[in-house]
Amino acid sequence: MTALVYALGVVLFLFGVLASIALHEVGHMWPAKKFGVKVTQYFVGFGKTVWSTKRGETEYGIKALPLGGFIRMTGMLPPAKRDADGRVLGITDGFFGKLIADARAVEYENFKPEDEPRLFYRQPWWKKVIVMSGGPMVNVVLAILLLGGVFMGIGVTTPTLTISEVSDCVIPASEGQRACRVAPDADPDPVAPAREAGFREGDQIVSLNGEAMSSWDEFSDRIRANAGGAVSVGVIRDGERLTLTTNTMVSERPNLDDPAAFVQVGFLGVSPGQVRERQDAAFVATTIWDYTKRTGSAVLQLPERMVGVAKAAVGVQERDPESPMSVVGASRVAGEISSNEEISVTDRWALLLTLLGLVNLFVALFNFIPLLPLDGGHIAGALYEAARRGMARLRKKPDPGYADVAQLLPVAYAAASVLIVMGVVLIWADIVNPITLSG
Repeated sequence: MTALVYALGVVLFLFGVLASIALHEVGHMWPAKKFGVKVTQYFVGFGKTVWSTKRGETEYGIKALPLGGFIRMTGMLPPAKRDADGRVLGITDGFFGKLIADARAVEYENFKPEDEPRLFYRQPWWKKVIVMSGGPMVNVVLAILLLGGVFMGIGVTTPTLTISEVSDCVIPASEGQRACRVAPDADPDPVAPAREAGFREGDQIVSLNGEAMSSWDEFSDRIRANAGGAVSVGVIRDGERLTLTTNTMVSERPNLDDPAAFVQVGFLGVSPGQVRERQDAAFVATTIWDYTKRTGSAVLQLPERMVGVAKAAVGVQERDPESPMSVVGASRVAGEISSNEEISVTDRWALLLTLLGLVNLFVALFNFIPLLPLDGGHIAGALYEAARRGMARLRKKPDPGYADVAQLLPVAYAAASVLIVMGVVLIWADIVNPITLSG
C-alpha cells in the first residue's frame, strides 16, 4: 500500500507540474492571439511528438519529454537590417553569422505576405511585454492560488502553549537526533531542566515569571533570552493551576535568523503541540512576499549551488538538503510526503500543494531572468526597443525601428546549453544522491 501511495503522490505531482506548464504556455498564447499575432504551434514537452491535432491555424500537441513547453509565433525574429548600400548589419560572418542567417530562414520558411501585420516583431513593445510576461505571470497566479488555498482553506500549522513532549536530556543541536547518554557513560548528557522540574505532556503554559504568555513564540523567545537564570512557569494540569520552578540551561540551539548556524541560548526542554489555523489575506500576502524574496535569492545563488550539486552527483560530497532539485527530485519528495503515515492526510495534501505552489513561484522568477532564451530576455529586448525609440523621439532623431534580437542568438544558444547541462546534472543528482525528507 505504501508503494502504491508513493507512486500516486509522484503521479499527482507530475500532473500538477504538467498542468502548470500547459497553463504557462496559455499565458503566452492567449494574449498573442488577442493581439492578432499568428500562433502556429502550442506544445507541452520537447522532443518527439506523441500526439497533436490542428485547430484553425494552430497545432496543439504533447511531446515526449515533459520538461517544459513552447508556443511558436510567426515573426519572433525580425528580418536582417541593412545599411544604405544594402549590406546586412550585425554579425554576418563565421559560425555565428551562419547560425543567425539559418534561424531567420527557418522563421520565414512558411511566411505568407498576408501575415506581415501579424508578425510578432512588428507588434508595439508593450504588446510584446504582455505576451512574454503572460507565461510567468500565470505561474505567479497559480502560486498565489495554491499557497493561498493552503493558508486560508486548510490552515497553517501553529505551535500552541500546550506541551507535547518533555526532553529527557540536553543534546547540542549540532549533534542532531540521538539517544541520551546516561551514566555509566563517561560523558553523560545533563538532565533537561523541564524533566527535573516535573513538566508533563499536556501541561498548558499560562505564565512565565509571573507574566502571562499569549503565544509559544513569546514563551520561546523569553526562555532563549533567559540564559541560565531561574524561571517560574505557571501551567494548568487537569484543570488545576501549578507553578513549576527551575533554572534554564545554556545550550547550543539553531539560530532563528540562520537555521544552518547555531547559538548559545537558554534551554528548558519542552516542545509545543501543533494545531492548524486558517489565516487571513494579510498573512497570505506577507508570507508569499517572504517566499518570493527567498526564492529570488535562491535563483541568484543557483550557479554557486550547482557546484555543490555537481560534487554530490559524483559522490565527492554529501547533498545539501537546501540545494536545488529537478522535477525528478521534487517528484520523489512528493512521493515521500504522500506515503508518510506519520502525518495526517490533511497535512500531506497541504505539503503537496505547498510544494507545487513553490515550484510555480520558482518557475515564474526564473523565467523573468533577463536572458534569452528565457521570457525575461524577450521582455528585456522589448523594453530596450521602447527606450531606444523613446530617446530617438526626444532627440528628434529618425525612428531606429525594432530591436534585432536575432543578434543575441549566440548568447541564447550558449545560455540554453548551460541550462541543459544544469538540468542533466540536477536530474542525475536527484537519481543517485537525492534529497529526502528524512535528510
